[in-house]
Amino acid sequence: MNQIMIPEPTVMRRNLIALGTVVRREVSRILRIWGQTLVPPAITMSLYFLIFGGLIGSRVGQMDGIAYMDFIVPGLVMMAVIQNSYGNISSSFFGAKFGRHIEELLVSPMPNWVILGGYVAGAVLRGLMVGVIVLVIAMFFTQVRVPHPLVTLSTVLLGATIFSLAGFVNAVYAKKFDDVAIVPIFILTPLTYLGGVFYSVKLLPPWAEAATHLNPIFYMVNAFRYGLLGVSDVPLWIAYVLMLGFVLALGALALWLLKRGVGLRS
Repeated sequence: MNQIMIPEPTVMRRNLIALGTVVRREVSRILRIWGQTLVPPAITMSLYFLIFGGLIGSRVGQMDGIAYMDFIVPGLVMMAVIQNSYGNISSSFFGAKFGRHIEELLVSPMPNWVILGGYVAGAVLRGLMVGVIVLVIAMFFTQVRVPHPLVTLSTVLLGATIFSLAGFVNAVYAKKFDDVAIVPIFILTPLTYLGGVFYSVKLLPPWAEAATHLNPIFYMVNAFRYGLLGVSDVPLWIAYVLMLGFVLALGALALWLLKRGVGLRS
């Protein structure tokens, strides 16, 4: 009897299958505990829209010639994307490290870029899911337009990728669950609130305006605001150069940490 020879998959195909498996596992985790991953940001952002946009916004009037409710929509969407992308990968990867399942990935033939890419893709997808939810909620408060869809999509993807990689680095170095929460509480939240989400940088005194320009989230929020409203406090090309630079730098750092096994093989 002649046997049918099935060709073995190529190395790239095996890597893509492994990548898809890690991504599916991450997405399954997000959807399985949707009450913790998708509902809380929806409730939080609804309160922001109601209190800042509805109650306070009616007294503020306009910001840079734009209705205050419209002005804060891009910042709130980007804030939700950043926080959820970061939180997803930092908790998921640290949980795998704490539960010792990460060792199964490290001893497998999967290259490091597949492991990193799978976790980052899952975090980015959660950020995009939450971003869409927040945009839908915003439609109940104001009319949402997208005059520059490519800028909108590319900015949210780059922003989510940056903070997914940053969350990965945090999870690698974390030794206990409290370490995962330190960066969001003491660094990420202040940078987000001071990144021009609720106000224009033009309202600040010169020293505060200069300090704001050192905040990377400020550039992401303004690039996204340009995508939705067509206005920005910074040149668009500067925002893209900064975001791409962070992606490359954090990606290289994350791969180096995986290669050295920092915090993973000790």
